[in-house]
Amino acid sequence: MTALPPRFTDWFASRGWQIHPHQQDMLDRAADPALLLIAPTGGGKTLAGFLPTLVELSEGAHEGLHTLYVSPLKALATDIKRNLTTPVTEMGLPVRIEDRTGDTSATRKKRQRADPPHILLTTPESLALLTSYEDAPRMFAGLKRIVVDEIHALSESKRGDQLMLALSRLQAMCPGLRRVGLSATVEDPAAIASFLARHPDPCEILYADPGPDPDIAMLETDAAPPWSGGGGRYAIPAVLEQVRKHKTTLIFHNTRAQAEIFFHELWLQNEDALPIGIHHGSLSREQRNRVEQAMVAGELRAIVCTGSLDLGIDWGDVDLVIQIGAPKNVKRLVQRIGRANHRYNAPSKALLVPANRFEVVECVAALQAVKERDLDGDPRGPGPRDVLCQHILIRAAAGPFAADDLYAEVSSAGAYAGLSRAQFDACLDFVATGGYALRAYDQWKRLKQDEDGLWHLRDPRAGQRIRQNIGTIMDTDLLKVRLKNRRGGTPLGEIEEGFAATLTPGDTFLMGGQIVRYEGLREMVVEVTRRADREPKIATFMGTKFATSTQLSERILRMFRQDDWPDLPKDTRDWLHLQRERSQLPQTDRILIESFPHDGREHTCVYGFAGRNAMQTLGLLLTARMEQQGLHPMGFVATDYATLIWGLDTLVHPEPLFDRDDLHETFETWLAGNAVMKRTFKQSAAISGLIERTTRGQRKSGKQATFSADILYDVLLKYDPDHLLMDITREEALKGLVDFGRIEDMLMRTAGRVDHVVLDRVTPLAAPLFLEAGRVPVEGAATERLLAEEAARLMDTAGLDMDPGAEKRHWRVPY
Repeated sequence: MTALPPRFTDWFASRGWQIHPHQQDMLDRAADPALLLIAPTGGGKTLAGFLPTLVELSEGAHEGLHTLYVSPLKALATDIKRNLTTPVTEMGLPVRIEDRTGDTSATRKKRQRADPPHILLTTPESLALLTSYEDAPRMFAGLKRIVVDEIHALSESKRGDQLMLALSRLQAMCPGLRRVGLSATVEDPAAIASFLARHPDPCEILYADPGPDPDIAMLETDAAPPWSGGGGRYAIPAVLEQVRKHKTTLIFHNTRAQAEIFFHELWLQNEDALPIGIHHGSLSREQRNRVEQAMVAGELRAIVCTGSLDLGIDWGDVDLVIQIGAPKNVKRLVQRIGRANHRYNAPSKALLVPANRFEVVECVAALQAVKERDLDGDPRGPGPRDVLCQHILIRAAAGPFAADDLYAEVSSAGAYAGLSRAQFDACLDFVATGGYALRAYDQWKRLKQDEDGLWHLRDPRAGQRIRQNIGTIMDTDLLKVRLKNRRGGTPLGEIEEGFAATLTPGDTFLMGGQIVRYEGLREMVVEVTRRADREPKIATFMGTKFATSTQLSERILRMFRQDDWPDLPKDTRDWLHLQRERSQLPQTDRILIESFPHDGREHTCVYGFAGRNAMQTLGLLLTARMEQQGLHPMGFVATDYATLIWGLDTLVHPEPLFDRDDLHETFETWLAGNAVMKRTFKQSAAISGLIERTTRGQRKSGKQATFSADILYDVLLKYDPDHLLMDITREEALKGLVDFGRIEDMLMRTAGRVDHVVLDRVTPLAAPLFLEAGRVPVEGAATERLLAEEAARLMDTAGLDMDPGAEKRHWRVPY
């Protein structure tokens, strides 16, 4: 066992602390090449990650950068700096700590490269930028350790892939570099360990005592949840009552728009004038900082927030978390619950508020999963190649390289361990020339090879442009919002460019919980003034629309096999019993299809439980197949669990609609000409460096980037459909916006088994879908038929006769 130096034991004793077993384990295993620590929120995992570093630096012999800390959030890096500075100062350690994010001044960044601190706290994007400089080997020469915090969050996105590629570069510069991953919520520890480790080196997994189960329940409300919707406004009186009973409450929402709406309604009903703030990613940095400072100072009783406060920031004395709307993902729920009572061995307290009647079932399923510590998550696929292309550009900006060396580095990153040399060479060729269809254009000829076989930037000045476009977060469709005045106005945040395009002067919308009036667009900035209206036009922020996880969907389907549901409220229990009486409840291994007439149209409800994106895609595919069969579909609407289709004809034989080969062929045809492909292409083109988001320091507007991307997409589709970027686009579309993989999983799970129930009226489970927003019309033969029938009716009313046999529908007036 490695003993703590006396000044450390004295410091622990002065606070009445003892070193936790998992902190001692991290100290004992400090020399291991890779460690993953899984510890509960408030369990001291950050100190555990840094303890070996502080002990090593306490001797005062190290010069330069010793440890890098990487977090998903700039605010988390700032928070860790504040918390880490306390023991360093109180123990008098000779350690300099600094952070480096997008908010750090250019002067300070330049100084950090010349004279790096002992501990540097940063983000994946800033680290990638640091590796792109020619002096990177000098800056990182003494690096011994890298600590990746909240590694589960990074492992789920391209930011994590970018980070691991940057680590492969650091490891080549610093062969003895040790890696540490920290997390409280990991559903597959072995997968995260493989993601973190340098392939094929092992990564030891250390577990802390998980602590007590959280105190989590559904919020009791006087009003029952509505049949549809996602705002949870019915529960505001009960939420306010909970806020009054607690010191600080975090009120989580799944989307920014829902957070804005709820915050506005909360203020309208806040008769006690309780101090309440709002925090989400579309607000300006200044506004977020004010809320964060108020939280730390204990000045706020509640904060309405989104995923911007998911991660391990220690925000003051939070003693209650309320989740509005079904969490959609158990792991995310556990992460959010951990924000309350941020102390070791103190149970977190949380309340769930289902936004509608079906979400009651989903919330109960999530509660059961939390109690059983059954986390969910999808397995990681291979490392995305658009991120690899960007990494090759970053490597070229740092100086000449040999392809063999870079391939060896890249394939040491866990997600890219399976990357073939042919795949790597295709990415290198694309970065160097633009690919077959684009190699004639100088702007995409970015690399050249010298006589020694080393690759260089063709134009050394390109390094600056590469650095300006580093990153995998796509935000080109956002416009700044400012209050209008002569001096430029106070920044309020950002809104989608597409939403801004729908505004006309005088329109009102919510921003930071306030109603603002759109005055105009000046130099790509949305100018607004404040208004005191009660009913705004709501901004549709770009926040992620979460889909219910596969594991949570399966848990709901298992619940449906029960004879009764004692954990559900009576009205929800009665609803499910009525569904079973009128029709049947969906099953795991079968697709339930209900057909019934309503309001003069024939309806078909398909229960697939594949998540919102997949059910939306299924609606598009099924209506296309129905159109081919002459069934005249007119539109559909989708939720996480079902797709409701309406049209003119009764569906008699649904089984052929779900033929896997036919459905796949329909999908391929639909996808090739769909806007989803262009949208995905734009994102991958920006990440891979084919199009630049920033030119000469100026950010392009979303329209400019879309215009460039659309032209390139059309050119490649016509002249080079097998281009690397087209292949990447198809991969990304399949697993992203359309989620076709979950449709295939559904088809494999049900293996062609279909239960078709024909009824004379709407069923209880289908009824809420009629109240869902987001209806998608189908323009096809149904429209023509309705027009023809309406024309015939009008002509008959007028005493005219339409000859049904006339090829061109000539009109005949009877004598």
